[in-house]
Amino acid sequence: MKEITGGVCAPKGFKAGGIWCGIKAGSKKRDLALIYSEKSSDAAAMFTANRVKAASVLVSQEHLAGGKLRAIIANSGNANACTGQAGLDAARRMAELAAAELKTNPKEVAVASTGVIGVPLPIAAIESGVKPLVNSLHSGEEGHAAALEAIMTTDIRKKEIAVEIEIGGSRIAIGGMTKGSGMMHPNMATMLCFLTTDAAISPDALDKSLRLAVQRSFHRITIDGDTSTNDTVIIMANGEAGNPPITAGSAACEIFAAALEKCCIALARQMARDGEGATKLLTVTVKGAADEKTAEVMARTVAGSSLVKAACFGADANYGRVLCALGYAGPDFNLEKTGVVFKSRAGEIELFKNGMPVLFSEENAKRILSEEEIEIVADLGGGPGTSTAWGCDLTYDYVKINGDYRS
Repeated sequence: MKEITGGVCAPKGFKAGGIWCGIKAGSKKRDLALIYSEKSSDAAAMFTANRVKAASVLVSQEHLAGGKLRAIIANSGNANACTGQAGLDAARRMAELAAAELKTNPKEVAVASTGVIGVPLPIAAIESGVKPLVNSLHSGEEGHAAALEAIMTTDIRKKEIAVEIEIGGSRIAIGGMTKGSGMMHPNMATMLCFLTTDAAISPDALDKSLRLAVQRSFHRITIDGDTSTNDTVIIMANGEAGNPPITAGSAACEIFAAALEKCCIALARQMARDGEGATKLLTVTVKGAADEKTAEVMARTVAGSSLVKAACFGADANYGRVLCALGYAGPDFNLEKTGVVFKSRAGEIELFKNGMPVLFSEENAKRILSEEEIEIVADLGGGPGTSTAWGCDLTYDYVKINGDYRS
């Protein structure tokens, strides 16, 4: 697998664009995005587990039931959630407007929104913006960059990926973009994620590959314990690579699924690093659990602990916070076999081994925990289960950002 440029426009046959149309008062940032496939694409998607679902999620669920897409239209600045029938009408209108300009079926247009909950979507701004939006479509990095900017809200860093793999003698590209830095917690972790590929792949293989990739990436990040109303992950596959069609269970599918998983993990890490107010990326690995699922639950619990996150912000080697989180995660484990290690580019330090504290240098520990990326490894000394989760530190700025989010 080789990293390439171009994001969602790296695969053949895809274009993207983004413009400003004035969705959020006082902002001049691009706020309306479009991703377009020149031919009908097979599509798969996953959405928020929150029972309060945004209008865009409900409409896209309807449209994705057909398994085909030509385009995704997305806005930032307004979540169009908890807005009643008017919100549903506005989301459907977004799909209709894009479809009319692209000369396609509205059922082949997915809709996504992100921003403030409970505020009516200013559909008039989108109505006036769709024609210039379609005119903004470009292939390559230019189109991808414009669309990516248009879906960002409190994000500071861009989250993007594009890779190339070879299957059956054909070069296949996978591209992706995400937005998300707060209100993030499984399931899905709060986000919009749009993925494209020029692979020829059966709908069943595409769906299974996406679900596995999401399970091992976006389901394993947490920023603040809140699951959004708008979480959406969509992948479009247009077959333009010309490879022999990939079928579920084949060796080719294993290669494709592995590449997609690596892309999603890269995007998940980028989101965790850009957590609202964050200064550090936290990687938590739990080993020696009964199975992978058990390890996942425990790793996510440690990554989501406010006390662990605060200790990492202060570069405090308070491994007791880690042990406490393991203890309330739910699964049983043997403390007397458990060990905890902290790692970073500055080195690693063992703090707890076989149920007992280990003497360590506080000065060395602080140096290790002062790096921008910190890894916490908890070895339960039991079974074969291993899993990694990602999060960030908890800082003063998180409260500042969310204390006046609507203003």
